[in-house]
Amino acid sequence: MRPTVNATVGQPPTDEIAGWSSYRRLLPFLKPYYRPLALVLVLSLLSTSLNLMQPYLSKLMIDQALLSGDMQALIQIAGAMILVSLGGFALNMLSSYRYVSASADMLFDIRAALLQHLQRLSPRFYARFRLGDLMSRINSDVSDIQRVTADSLLSVLSNVLMLTGCVVMMLWLDPVMFVIGVVIMPVCIGLFLHYQRKLTALTRVMRERGADLGSLLVDTVMGMRTVTSLNAERHEIGRFRKRNDAFVSAMLKMQLTSFTAGALPGTLLTASSSAVILYGGAQIFAGEMTIGTLVAFMTYQSRLFSPIQVLMGLVSGLASARVSLGRIFTLFDTQPDVTECEDARPFDGLHEGLRFEQVTFRHDRRTILDGIDLFIPAGRFCAVLGPSGTGKSSMADLVVRHLDPDHGRITADGADLRTLKLDDLRRAIVLVDQAPHLFNDSLANNIAFACPDATDGEISEAARLAGLAPLIARLPEGLDTRTGERGLALSAGERHRVALARALLRRPSVLILDEPTAALDNDTERLVAQGLRQALPSATIIVITHKPALAEMADMTVSLVDGKVETRQSPDMLSQFG
Repeated sequence: MRPTVNATVGQPPTDEIAGWSSYRRLLPFLKPYYRPLALVLVLSLLSTSLNLMQPYLSKLMIDQALLSGDMQALIQIAGAMILVSLGGFALNMLSSYRYVSASADMLFDIRAALLQHLQRLSPRFYARFRLGDLMSRINSDVSDIQRVTADSLLSVLSNVLMLTGCVVMMLWLDPVMFVIGVVIMPVCIGLFLHYQRKLTALTRVMRERGADLGSLLVDTVMGMRTVTSLNAERHEIGRFRKRNDAFVSAMLKMQLTSFTAGALPGTLLTASSSAVILYGGAQIFAGEMTIGTLVAFMTYQSRLFSPIQVLMGLVSGLASARVSLGRIFTLFDTQPDVTECEDARPFDGLHEGLRFEQVTFRHDRRTILDGIDLFIPAGRFCAVLGPSGTGKSSMADLVVRHLDPDHGRITADGADLRTLKLDDLRRAIVLVDQAPHLFNDSLANNIAFACPDATDGEISEAARLAGLAPLIARLPEGLDTRTGERGLALSAGERHRVALARALLRRPSVLILDEPTAALDNDTERLVAQGLRQALPSATIIVITHKPALAEMADMTVSLVDGKVETRQSPDMLSQFG
């Protein structure tokens, strides 16, 4: 599914409550499951039909069996009631099972589509968006949408049938008593609709306060070393208490409104039932009505209120889910900074070289790269030097197309990167970030991440070439050692080497390393540099670094200052490419 896009490119979304028409955007997720959902609806209708038989069987039991003393009729009617009850139970169980299966698959499809869309967004989106809020949308909001919309399909027809059947039976039993029983209904519906509008607004506020609280917890846990080192535990508890109080306050307001929304209509419905009992009792005393008829009517009346409440609750739930719908589709509506053109060309690796042609790139309205021209021949070891914040990492992001330049272009073998298939480009060009992410898994699985066919020997060799051999040798479990949450069981240098091994395993045509040896000593740094060339003898290696020692190993250096580049090549390069 490719959602409709109407938001600003790369910008964090601005939440809006979605309109009712926006539910049409869920149809692509429902369409693959129309057959199992149709089966669920049929089973639900059959179950509802059996439930409608129960009150009338109660009337027959009282009037034709109990009051007349007919044991044979009592046995037959009791047997019929048991069979109807068992049939309804079986149909309900089967429909619920099929519903849970279909709705779980639909929930996965929604989350998978959202995750795929998020994977297309650039690093600048994640730099501006709160992680806790994002997780709240993926988990809570998607679950709310799935629950309400799937329940709607399951409930609407069965409750409409129950409502219609109860109305028909009540009119048939006694038209006057029917009017007495439903005269108060419009007032109840009006009150319910009034409070559901309030609940919609309060739901949005509660979700926002919950996202605030979740974001703070994620931020605090990820920065726990900073919190403890600065002796800021009380400060963090204070911030947590403030946001938790805001969340609890919003939740209590919603609970109070929800209780009132149910209590007032419920009180009126009780008064209506009392009026029916008074009228029916008078009719029985006058000999105009049987006890069984009043009992059956009261049963139908109680069942009449239930589908009305369910349907009104369904409207309320759908209104509440509009909040979640708006929060989800604001993510879908965030345009990726980078897209693949329709006629994208395949790319099998770099053979001639990378070229920057008048490349300009801005970040937060500040020019980072200012019309740079640069050529990096294929197969070279290029070091990119420059002070922090001068755009070295931005150059790397541009080459792997996490971002695109504002002006100019970058070519690979003469082809604009924007004309190449993204999968091919990112398979051939691999970037190891300055702060690489490790998963809470074993060293081996981190190195072989997304490479399920990698053999143990290939993983071990990649680890050796990345300088991990000494670490693995002293670990009792070797490559099976877990790296901990975000790799924090390892040092910064060890995390870099694991990420490097992961890249080497892929045998890329171009390897870009962002400060790969910042946490390494000189001997380990030289070992890693030698391993790079040994592992990738013909690859183009671009190293972003501030360490002159690593730059000295390169056969081409690029200095980046004030958005401009200065290039220095080794003598053999000057003779070959000069």
